[in-house]
Amino acid sequence: MNNKVVITIARQYGSGGRTIGEMLSKDLNVHYYDRELLKLASEESGINERLFVNADEKVKMTNLLRIVKSVYTGQLIPPESDDFISDNNLFNYQAKIVKQLAQDESCVIIGRCADYVLKDNDNVLSVFIHAPKDYCMEQAAKKVSMSSKELEKYIAKIDKSRAEYYKYYTGREWTDARNYDLCLDSSKLGFDRCVEEIKSYINVRFHD
Repeated sequence: MNNKVVITIARQYGSGGRTIGEMLSKDLNVHYYDRELLKLASEESGINERLFVNADEKVKMTNLLRIVKSVYTGQLIPPESDDFISDNNLFNYQAKIVKQLAQDESCVIIGRCADYVLKDNDNVLSVFIHAPKDYCMEQAAKKVSMSSKELEKYIAKIDKSRAEYYKYYTGREWTDARNYDLCLDSSKLGFDRCVEEIKSYINVRFHD
């Protein structure tokens, strides 16, 4: 792509959002950022990467009581503060990296409220990948060995965690279609067609 375009992908567990993001990045020949964001944020802040990993797309229950105060505003907490390694500041540094990437290159970014962090950027396409429960369970079963009941609880727990994380840092509902430019049901389209639909949207919106 000649112009810098950033595709953010939020996804239900088992919907294939991560796989679709990887496929898309290869098709577009752009970088794919997922867990690498944690390493980059660690390097930028000097904070141990393990702390970023432990806080990744999770919200401690005690934080839920302060949901209004935690919506991301772009400010970093200085090293001399007692809150420098707080979960909020870990998110702030991840967001800083996301913003830097959006300025520097075309890329695909998975999760981490990137759609909200970049909501004021004109070069961003936000995508939400979803699918019915049965399909998500079928896909998840290919990677996780559990009984049907265990898997159902596991998926529900992860999606609940992602929804709480999104709500905590954005003040928005994770599954609200109004938060995204494009919402795709991977069970109806399949992964390849999802990639093609995203590419078609890019061509219509960002190319003359």
